[in-house]
Amino acid sequence: MRAEDQFHLGIVARDFEATLAEFSTAFGYEWCAEIGGPVPVTLPAGDAVLDMRCVYSRTSPRLEIVRRIPGTLWEPAGGTGIHHAGYWSDDVVADSAELVRHGFAREASRTGPGGTPFAFLRGTTGFLVELVDRSAQPGLEKYWGEGGTNA
Repeated sequence: MRAEDQFHLGIVARDFEATLAEFSTAFGYEWCAEIGGPVPVTLPAGDAVLDMRCVYSRTSPRLEIVRRIPGTLWEPAGGTGIHHAGYWSDDVVADSAELVRHGFAREASRTGPGGTPFAFLRGTTGFLVELVDRSAQPGLEKYWGEGGTNA
């Protein structure tokens, strides 16, 4: 993995609509349509289905605003801070294993649209990383460009 593989910053919002409005008003962000729904995930405690919903900015640098899910790792970081950094990965399993060797702990994993894997790992300083299989890149780029729902 390389620094240039970082492609978004994720913010879990306590107030989703207010967060979107604030970034739009203050910084001119424009948003794609909201995506998500029930998503099977594997957590340290076992498998679960969570209602995961988010919206990506059409504006760069790319932001992902995520609806909070109480009682999970998808809670606002530090009250209102950055929740995670998303990185493209050519091999999510191998990159996850490499991060574990560097002291990161696996927090969650899932299989996305088309079977693409995602993983969330937390570093020893509390920093959360999302690894997204690079095969998802064309679909996300299309979604960002059109502002639609086909990710």
